[in-house]
Amino acid sequence: MKVAVLGAAGGIGQALALLLKTQLPSGSELSLYDIAPVTPGVAVDLSHIPTAVKIKGFSGEDATPALEGADVVLISAGVARKPGMDRSDLFNVNAGIVKNLVQQVAKTCPKACIGISLTRLTPQLRLLLKC
Repeated sequence: MKVAVLGAAGGIGQALALLLKTQLPSGSELSLYDIAPVTPGVAVDLSHIPTAVKIKGFSGEDATPALEGADVVLISAGVARKPGMDRSDLFNVNAGIVKNLVQQVAKTCPKACIGISLTRLTPQLRLLLKC
């Protein structure tokens, strides 16, 4: 089984990656992706945990290499609310990020099960179902 975590350099993504590295069955693959250039380093750090889960990190604009062959895709990507940003602004920014990632998932691993971890998810689902 291959699990891809998108948004893996953030606080939630790193915690999720750690949990998966220690809990996935032996022989599983864990693929970490984020636009942040530190993502491969996160994977290297987690690779020192002695489990039989293979882990690799990817960064940049294109998530395709991380998604190839994924059975499960977990999305924790998004931005935190900044001073002066209202909930509508935050929604619009995060909806765009998630929409882009879901489109890449649909193209690269269309049969993968997708999990999304975001605040106020319900309105975003309506938008994503239009993809």
